[in-house]
Amino acid sequence: MPYNGEKMKIAVLVPLFPPMWLGGTEIATWNIARHLTERRHDVHVVTLLDRGLPKESVEDGFHIHRIALGKVRWLEAVWFWLRMFWLLRRMNPDVVHIQSINPFAIPAVLARKFLRKPYVVCGRGSDVYLPWRRFRFKKPISSLLLKNASIVIALTEDMRRAMRKICDRDIIVVPNGIDLEQFETLSRKRARSELQIEEQEKVILFVGKLLPVKGVQYLIQAMDIIRRREADARLLLVGDGDQRDCLRSLVKQLNLGKHVTFVGWVSNEKVPKYMAASDVFVLPSLSEGFALVILEAMASGLPIVATRVGGLPDIVKERRNGFLVEPRSPMEIAEKILLLSADGELRRRFSRNNKRKVKAYSWPAVVTRIEEIYLSCLSAKD
Repeated sequence: MPYNGEKMKIAVLVPLFPPMWLGGTEIATWNIARHLTERRHDVHVVTLLDRGLPKESVEDGFHIHRIALGKVRWLEAVWFWLRMFWLLRRMNPDVVHIQSINPFAIPAVLARKFLRKPYVVCGRGSDVYLPWRRFRFKKPISSLLLKNASIVIALTEDMRRAMRKICDRDIIVVPNGIDLEQFETLSRKRARSELQIEEQEKVILFVGKLLPVKGVQYLIQAMDIIRRREADARLLLVGDGDQRDCLRSLVKQLNLGKHVTFVGWVSNEKVPKYMAASDVFVLPSLSEGFALVILEAMASGLPIVATRVGGLPDIVKERRNGFLVEPRSPMEIAEKILLLSADGELRRRFSRNNKRKVKAYSWPAVVTRIEEIYLSCLSAKD
């Protein structure tokens, strides 16, 4: 049903939250809370306490409640759950929104059972795709959260299929969103000037954590092929992570020092500048839920080369706004990048399609859908 403008009190449960944590789930949660607050809802984010941060604060108009966990043992986990349940009882929200299928959110089930509070749960990626055998109690807890939820959300069709293997029930697909304004005013010339990138350079961009699951080693291997055909090709790796030293060693081994730049971590506000300065965006992941960075690349009008894994084929359509390649395939990555480099009309077509397609992912559009879901929960409750 269409949202009717009714003000709601909303509790958003998320294990980690900015400023300490800036992954896709955390950034999406902050944006959802901010946009709901702008629509005059009373929003309360409940998360874990990070060292040096207050237990209670108000940021961008919404409330943040941070609860200390202590050592991760069952007795302390139960005490943590009871404190969160008591917080929800005092808060008395109209609806609870869980960001990530995580044991952290068990109190939402208690609030549903004892306080008659509806809750929505949203799969985010690793909570759905990581192997069950790595976490002894993950599957039964995930099943419990999904089974008792008023409404379940997946970010992509692939994620919906994976979540239905955990709990066979109706699941709605609502994607992540993006603030398009950040990417609409930057010029390529100015961005390159500020980043000291020469006009003739063919810039290939990766943005993300330097972790094995991101497949960056295969992109670096692809650069060994590309530089033989494109002497001005340059790969920018924006991000940091545990694999950094290993990747640096690979660059040295392949003698790619002039063609690969480790930019390191940059703030979210600076990412659009790197997008604007680049020619193509590559995401060579081995596993991926919903990659927010793909939307950022689309908003910047970049052609995309991504692996055919997880939710990426939901966003990247072959030969319409980018290319899909098999994971662990340096040769295929190189071929697609070289094809884009040689075909200016293809790049421009992909760019136009991306800028048009990404409008459906604006945060106002996504949050309107979320509001409708909340209202549906309240109507079912009545």
